[in-house]
Amino acid sequence: MKTPDGRLRRTAIIILLAAITVGISLTGCARESEPGTLQGVVTIGPIQPVERPGSQPPVSPEVFKARKIMVYDSARKNLVTEVAIEQIGQGPTGSYQVQLRAGRYVVDINHLGIDSSNEVPANIEIKSGQRTELDISIDTGIR
Repeated sequence: MKTPDGRLRRTAIIILLAAITVGISLTGCARESEPGTLQGVVTIGPIQPVERPGSQPPVSPEVFKARKIMVYDSARKNLVTEVAIEQIGQGPTGSYQVQLRAGRYVVDINHLGIDSSNEVPANIEIKSGQRTELDISIDTGIR
């Protein structure tokens, strides 16, 4: 014959094991929902019609402010975020970085004027807690 204490103890153990299992599951979910990072280096040029080899004219910060990295959902139907490009020094190089949920995305530029790039549009996958790098060279079309 089982005593009430025995049932109570067994019930308490079952509840404890269930709570531990749920806690482990929730910890795994938290890691999976941690965002990933998309980042890269962006070069923009040419900046003026005639650029001599070896000489680098200063680049106005407005050149970078006018251009954005566009991140769309995987179907490219919805804009997820628009990312600013931060100029590095006074040259034609900048960088960008954005936190995104794990998933698949399409990355492009905002195609200011006749800007083009061979690197985008690009299909990328962001993994939880990881970095994804996509460097982009923007051709301004100035000749």
